[in-house]
Amino acid sequence: MREARIGRMLPASVHQAIVDELPARLDYYEHWLHPAGLRNGTIGVAAFRAVLSFLRQEDAAYPAVVSRAGRYAAAWSLDGASPLPARLIGWLPFPLQARAAVWRARRVIAAADVRALATASVRRKRARIRIAASAFCEVREPVEVPLCGFYAAVLAEVLARHGIEARADVEDCRAAGGEACIVTAALGADAEPVATEAVRALG
Repeated sequence: MREARIGRMLPASVHQAIVDELPARLDYYEHWLHPAGLRNGTIGVAAFRAVLSFLRQEDAAYPAVVSRAGRYAAAWSLDGASPLPARLIGWLPFPLQARAAVWRARRVIAAADVRALATASVRRKRARIRIAASAFCEVREPVEVPLCGFYAAVLAEVLARHGIEARADVEDCRAAGGEACIVTAALGADAEPVATEAVRALG
């Protein structure tokens, strides 16, 4: 039976983040994230999960790697797209601009993680993206801190690239016992981020 594949963006962005954050460990992780697989898009789901499992044992490196990977995924996706949508969004009034940018972030997540089943909403200067099936949160036992910082980083980077001041946080995480992974962003200079117990544990 052919092994399920994870796609190109997730393993490529995590690989580049490992290059930046854990250069001394790159050879180890390239056992699973090998160059040919990255180039051809043939990295399997099992290999990607193995990488995440070992990254979680690297202590503080895990959140740094997945956050940087999220920023890379957002940047690569937007850099590879037509500049016209960003220009059009920039002409909109702030409420519509924020909504359009958040929906762009949702599309980046959906394209990077085809199993994510991401939905998005914006209400009262607060953006919310719900990820029903996070590739980062497949764990056998519940964990104490969120594992899905990748998606918060995607949201923050997309908003920043549209000139929208925001602070993104993980509000809930399936790996930490939540029904789904939820990332939120307070929009605007005066907005306050959601502070959950799971998020405080990261501080």
